[in-house]
Amino acid sequence: MANKTAIEWTDATWNPVTGCTKITQGCDNCYAERFAERWRGVEDHPYEQGFDLRLWPSRLVQPSQWIKPRRIFVNSMSDLFHKHIDIRFIDLVFDTMESVDWHIYQILTKRSSLMRDYLLSRYKYHSAPDHIWCGVSVEDKTAKSRINHLRNVPVGVRFLSLEPLLGPVGAIDLEGISWVIVGGESGPHARPMEPSWVCDIRDSCRSSNVPFFFKQWGGRTPKAGGRKLEGIEYNEMPKQASVNSLIRVVNCRSATLGQFT
Repeated sequence: MANKTAIEWTDATWNPVTGCTKITQGCDNCYAERFAERWRGVEDHPYEQGFDLRLWPSRLVQPSQWIKPRRIFVNSMSDLFHKHIDIRFIDLVFDTMESVDWHIYQILTKRSSLMRDYLLSRYKYHSAPDHIWCGVSVEDKTAKSRINHLRNVPVGVRFLSLEPLLGPVGAIDLEGISWVIVGGESGPHARPMEPSWVCDIRDSCRSSNVPFFFKQWGGRTPKAGGRKLEGIEYNEMPKQASVNSLIRVVNCRSATLGQFT
């Protein structure tokens, strides 16, 4: 869990799961994998196992230890809806988010159909609490089906992360979408992002009245190309962006957690 983060659209990160596997070209130069694999084999390091999938039951209580409300990016080093994560553990992650409700939780996945199916099952008769936001990654027009999956998710804030943006998205239907983030790839093998791709998305957001956040141009490092698009820095957030500052005691389900230790 990181109390601070360089990710501009969130305040902190929480990783009850680490590690993942590649499923699209957007995963090819994964920053999380690159970081984790540096530590493979280092005894007692959190990434001793590199980027292999690992569940961390001990981290489920971490959000309750932060008194000040934050926007928390859930699983910045994994994907909560990876097919090999036990659904009972996903339940525990959502139990924590529902109980520790003074934070905003931002969940981002490429496995959009699995997220849709899980949330439709968990929230059969009502939407998820407003402080749980759900989003999908879209790297180009070939991944637009994830947007349709997201549209069917019963949450108040649905967002798109078009990062790394690897090609034009084309016409994009933003009905039911609350927020759009765009960013270029960073790292030693970063693939370039064309300004016209970004401008098209920004203009679609304008015409649909959807907040637009431009994260970075990318390059060798995340900040190499700066954050301005046509001379403007875009930091727009969803209208539903407040957090509940009432602090409640988290009921940690220690008996259930024992199944995963």
